[in-house]
Amino acid sequence: MKSLEELAQIRAKMLAQVNMRKDDNIDTRVVVGMATCGIAAGARPVMLEFLSELKRRGLNNVSVTQTGCVGMCRLEPMVDVYVKGQDKVTYVHMTPEKVARIVNDHIVNGRPVEEYTIGHQE
Repeated sequence: MKSLEELAQIRAKMLAQVNMRKDDNIDTRVVVGMATCGIAAGARPVMLEFLSELKRRGLNNVSVTQTGCVGMCRLEPMVDVYVKGQDKVTYVHMTPEKVARIVNDHIVNGRPVEEYTIGHQE
């Protein structure tokens, strides 16, 4: 870092990333299980793909956060999607390849992807 201008650019970039994870004025929350078991099962690439897909689509009313262990390690990576006014949907055995469909079908069009949910994948 060589100048205050460069520092300001770094700050702006980081604030944009943090704002993707804030809960202010959002309609939907995506919560990724990031305990040791989730990370070992591949949760980090899943979370990064959610962030990338939401950014690609310009969906600013969705936050992505993380949580610890929920006690169902055999189902990891797990993702909960909370849409205002609807029941929580829990997706299990998540992969980065499943993210685009969840964003499109569930978050954008309001239709949960049933075959990825906890009731269909145990």
